[in-house]
Amino acid sequence: MKSVKELGERRIIDIILKHLEPMPNMPIHFGDDVSAVDLGRGKLAVIKTDMLVSKTDVPPQMSLWQAARKAVVMNISDLVAKGVKPIALLASIGVPRGFNQKDIERIAAGLNAGAREYDAYILGGDTNEASDLVISCAAFGIGEKNRLMLRGGAKPGDIVAVTDFFGNTAAGLKILLKSLSAPSQLKKKLVDSVLMPRARLNEGFTLAQTGAVTSSIDSSDGLAWSLHEISVASNVGFILSNLPISEEAKKFANLHGLDAVELCLYGGEEYELVVTIKPRLWKTVSKKVSLIRIGRVTKEKTVMFKVGKKVFPIRAQGWEHFKTNLSNS
Repeated sequence: MKSVKELGERRIIDIILKHLEPMPNMPIHFGDDVSAVDLGRGKLAVIKTDMLVSKTDVPPQMSLWQAARKAVVMNISDLVAKGVKPIALLASIGVPRGFNQKDIERIAAGLNAGAREYDAYILGGDTNEASDLVISCAAFGIGEKNRLMLRGGAKPGDIVAVTDFFGNTAAGLKILLKSLSAPSQLKKKLVDSVLMPRARLNEGFTLAQTGAVTSSIDSSDGLAWSLHEISVASNVGFILSNLPISEEAKKFANLHGLDAVELCLYGGEEYELVVTIKPRLWKTVSKKVSLIRIGRVTKEKTVMFKVGKKVFPIRAQGWEHFKTNLSNS
């Protein structure tokens, strides 16, 4: 019998889903980033829940306010990746007995700040005692059925694009967890990318309205893993010709003899959007949303990176609970 560590988060989810009876006429099937209930007249109630646990999700130097805010952003980012604006959230909090009143105030203020940043509200939730800080949020929004951007739907020939450069969070985690050094300005930008993540609300909603997006996912588990998730859901592959490595990640990699490609592909925690776009609508979309074109969708179900005439595989690797922890990031 395999342990949960051997199974990993994704296999555990597969096991659970096999024991759940699907709701008739589910508008979004198991396996995407969000769930939904059909409200009729082309509208969906779109729901997302995600959990932050201090041991696995809160690096050193992240305050309780920042941790609570991050718990909100984690949920909102997945709604955004589907093209849905958040309306409200519930927050359930498990608190260690050693916390005090000031700690609770900081958590509450972080929850409110995260929600209001995206024009949403915390409506309530639950509290309980726990051995570690746990903040579990459930986010809710209304989506248009024919505008929803799911993981499945990418077609060969589609353009692959992202909303910003990658690598800063992977570098920032190495500063926070491994005590690697960097010049003050560079250090601040890299560390802030970890402590203050941001969901791409405007970009997600605008992209959904164009009708040009064939698939979408947020990159919180890493660029490489996000591409592999779309690959499986859409039954396609990818070939990248332009890795979106940030200048800051390149500088940090040069400082410490690290591989900037690894920082870009396998870091996670960016909360950028990874999307595939219909080629005929690329020019129209790129005028409305700032996107970085990184490659194209292929029939071959592999995820590859092309440099000149050489082609290299991109591993299905990224953040996975039970198998990954902050200490080996």
